[in-house]
Amino acid sequence: MNHSKLFRVAGLAAVVAGLVFVLLQFIHPDETIQNVTTMTWKVVHVMTLAMAILALVGVLGMYLRQVEETGVLGFVAVVLYGCGFFLIFGFSFIEAAVLQQLADTNPRYVADVMALTATGEATDEVGGLGAANVGSAVTYLIGGVLFGVVLWRAGVLWRWAAALLVIGALSTILIRVLPESLDRMVAIPVGVAWASLGISLWQSTSTRMGSVATKTEVG
Repeated sequence: MNHSKLFRVAGLAAVVAGLVFVLLQFIHPDETIQNVTTMTWKVVHVMTLAMAILALVGVLGMYLRQVEETGVLGFVAVVLYGCGFFLIFGFSFIEAAVLQQLADTNPRYVADVMALTATGEATDEVGGLGAANVGSAVTYLIGGVLFGVVLWRAGVLWRWAAALLVIGALSTILIRVLPESLDRMVAIPVGVAWASLGISLWQSTSTRMGSVATKTEVG
């Protein structure tokens, strides 16, 4: 598979990841013990697993498409952001597979893990999950801001979408002050940004191929 096809696959992955991320904000069940054992809970977190993988593929494709333009800061940004997706994947796996098995035998632990992911705080000890949760929040916020900045500076993909990614990442700070009914809405700008950047990646790849073909014909 040549570079152009890889970039198109990455663009498509980013579009799907963005759309799934937006959809998840509307269908995610409440963080309660009763919901953990439902099929809806499992489906939502399996979708989140797929979303994390697709988003990582999309972000890597965006970076590689403009690796020269983004420089060292771009490398730092993609590493940070990529670590965030790995952590999201890990937490989603725990929520999809582990918590369902423990809901009946250890409901207190399940409640603590859900409280940790929802509010950042747990009543009892949850092991390394506390540090992982902090890492997830930091990489999502700082990685998202840095990646959006380097995309905007590079100017290869749509700058308005890069700016939206920065705004969306920064808006996660508002979760602490927003009512619970609205806290998931701050993720929507990020999902829209991913999808838009994916379309831009696909489009820029097609434009580049057309320019190369034209130069070849002229030559």
